[in-house]
Amino acid sequence: MTDECRRADKIRRFSLAVSLVLMVLCNAILLGGFALSGINLDDLVKTPDFFNVKQDVCLRLAWRSVPGANEPVQLCSEWLNLSDPSGKTHYLQSDTKLKKGLDGRYYVDQGVQADYRLLMLMLFVTAIIIGGVWTKWFLVNRYRLRLESTDSRRASPAH
Repeated sequence: MTDECRRADKIRRFSLAVSLVLMVLCNAILLGGFALSGINLDDLVKTPDFFNVKQDVCLRLAWRSVPGANEPVQLCSEWLNLSDPSGKTHYLQSDTKLKKGLDGRYYVDQGVQADYRLLMLMLFVTAIIIGGVWTKWFLVNRYRLRLESTDSRRASPAH
């Protein structure tokens, strides 16, 4: 085996070891970031749950003030979703905004629902990935240069 083949084999093994260590380290950083941030991924990506007359059974009614209405409006605040196999009770969120439609009925005002927590999460994951790739590139190149410099010192004639 030539020196160049041995060097390439060492670099390949070092690259594999660095990859494995960085996979474990980056995942630990990612999971630690999730734990410290307190972000609940289930709440982050779920769609809002609203009462649907066709597939839900109302359990409790509540009075809510609605902009544009003179008096409070009676709404279903607690219901069972018949298509939900878990059988858990669903609730109307207190921050749900309602508006009166042109037909006189009341509808949920979904408005703009920008959730910057999801954007920050994606940026955090991207930073971890980019940092891991850059670290691997840096360490492997540094190892390669170190091997080449030790090989060139060994190959140079002694004075």
